[in-house]
Amino acid sequence: MHRLNRQRVVIRTLGVATAVALAATATACGPAKSESKGPASSSPAASTPASPSAQDNKPGDASPSPSASPSASASASPASQVKYLMSEGTEDDTVRELQARLKQLGMFSATPTGFYGSKTIAAVKSFQTKHQLNASGSVDDATWKKVQSVSKKPTAEEMSPTTNQVDAPDPRCMKGRVMCISKESRTLAWMIDGKVVSTMDVRFGSENTPTREGEFQVGWKAKDWVSTIYHTPMPYSMFFSEGQAVHYSSDFAARGYAGASHGCVNVRDKAKLSALYDQVKVGDKVVVYW
Repeated sequence: MHRLNRQRVVIRTLGVATAVALAATATACGPAKSESKGPASSSPAASTPASPSAQDNKPGDASPSPSASPSASASASPASQVKYLMSEGTEDDTVRELQARLKQLGMFSATPTGFYGSKTIAAVKSFQTKHQLNASGSVDDATWKKVQSVSKKPTAEEMSPTTNQVDAPDPRCMKGRVMCISKESRTLAWMIDGKVVSTMDVRFGSENTPTREGEFQVGWKAKDWVSTIYHTPMPYSMFFSEGQAVHYSSDFAARGYAGASHGCVNVRDKAKLSALYDQVKVGDKVVVYW
């Protein structure tokens, strides 16, 4: 009986391993049916990163431990009881408005994205310190009212600029030939020996199909590739992590950040990507970071 049980465990294990291997080698992408939970935007210039819960290194993806005892919350300090309207990991249109207002005040230099990340935390802390508020880096009612009182309601262009502002390059992008891809600014910068050659807006995977982060290499290229899973065109594909690639997306060009990919890095400017495709070589570095 023990031998039979062991055989069943081995069979189940082999079955799971086979399924994982097949999924990893598939060249997927294309527009996701289930859209990301980021803010929808009719402007073709906004961009939505994958959901916080889908990222390994994205701030705010840790969930409370189910084993936490009631006594732990009962003994929490009064400061921990403050109700925050927005904080690290929040992702919605109110965050986008906050970022646009802080940008008016010269305290937020990036493009409003709707995601409350490290740059937003730093900007909020600076604002709170300047106005003698509790410098928590999170937005409570007092902070939000103060921000609103010293700024004006952002215009549509301020909320969703026509071109995303390139983020500061990751240190790994400073040497060699690199597609330097920032999830926070939603941009791709083609860099050679630390100098930016060209830039373009990008979008990423949804919560269920996140774009992987890390340092990769272009493994292969295909100018007229079609997804083997979703059967959608993926022109100018440059594969860097199994089935994930940088490629042009007509869906991104048409709908902007109301949608998401199945894990690939979508580009909406076909002309720019065509020029980049001609320059990028197999073996060039790809860095995807927050």
